[in-house]
Amino acid sequence: MASSKVGSIGEYIREQRTRAKISLRQLADVSGISNPYLSQIERGLRKPSAEILQQIAKGLRISAEALYVQAGILEDREADTDVQAAVRADLLLTERQKQVLLDIYASFLKENEATGVLDDVRDETDDGTGDEIDDGTGDGTGADVGGEHGVHDQNGKEEVG
Repeated sequence: MASSKVGSIGEYIREQRTRAKISLRQLADVSGISNPYLSQIERGLRKPSAEILQQIAKGLRISAEALYVQAGILEDREADTDVQAAVRADLLLTERQKQVLLDIYASFLKENEATGVLDDVRDETDDGTGDEIDDGTGDGTGADVGGEHGVHDQNGKEEVG
């Protein structure tokens, strides 16, 4: 069973490398790993250490955590939200930038959970259509309360006082 895990990490690395359109030699150069050793990892002949996986992740510009999970070093975490998946998949961000964005996002989620904001959001979209917008008036009209722009009815006409 362990050999299937070793093979799967190699296959996963090869898949990520091909997606990134990087040759084996290029990945070896940017990762600081010898070309033959990297080839053996991809073919499932060698089991890379956590340090080697980290170097490969850096070279592929992907999360080292993803490689650790594939290699069986870490347990798989909860499924990503759409936002987390998008951040992790963004090829234009460095790993550091991705981690900072994910940390900020996680802190917002934690804050919202603590203040009950997430429960309010869930209540507003209860019928599954996602088109309920609560204007806070409680009248069910969904009128736009625009602060300095005034109050508008459903047709966009401004209501006077």
